[in-house]
Amino acid sequence: MEEQFILRVPPSVAERIEHLLSENASSSEDKSLDLSFSDDGRSGTFSIGNDQFPASLLDLPGIVESYKTYDDSVLIKSADIGQMIMVREEGDSAPDTVEYRHGLTPPMRDARRRRFRREPDLNPELVKRVEKDLLKIMAGGTADILVDHFIFCGITKYTPSV
Repeated sequence: MEEQFILRVPPSVAERIEHLLSENASSSEDKSLDLSFSDDGRSGTFSIGNDQFPASLLDLPGIVESYKTYDDSVLIKSADIGQMIMVREEGDSAPDTVEYRHGLTPPMRDARRRRFRREPDLNPELVKRVEKDLLKIMAGGTADILVDHFIFCGITKYTPSV
């Protein structure tokens, strides 16, 4: 499979790229495109002609499948796309996280909040204690805990034995 990404640019830059890729590009002053990243791998610069724009590499909230065709009838999956390069205007602020909270289409607006479950608030001490007890049980020993009730969806009460 190929490696692909989404390139999201402002409308003014999109017009310049479209003009560069058109047939009459030989008359254009924007003859070069360049994308370079800094050492962190998440921020960089997108250049078109003599103008430079800030860019950021963001993780999409889901995987987008990409297909191509050779005969306009059979589609062949070519890549799974999970990242997007967002080019911004010079004055726009940089994203504060590496995860893009929206999808690519309007129904996926604010997808991270609306469609994906929040991670549960777990007590780290309790998790370590349960993990230690599970390892003891797997080794053939007995657990140091007393479980009062089990139901199909999980443990309702967990107390240490005395």
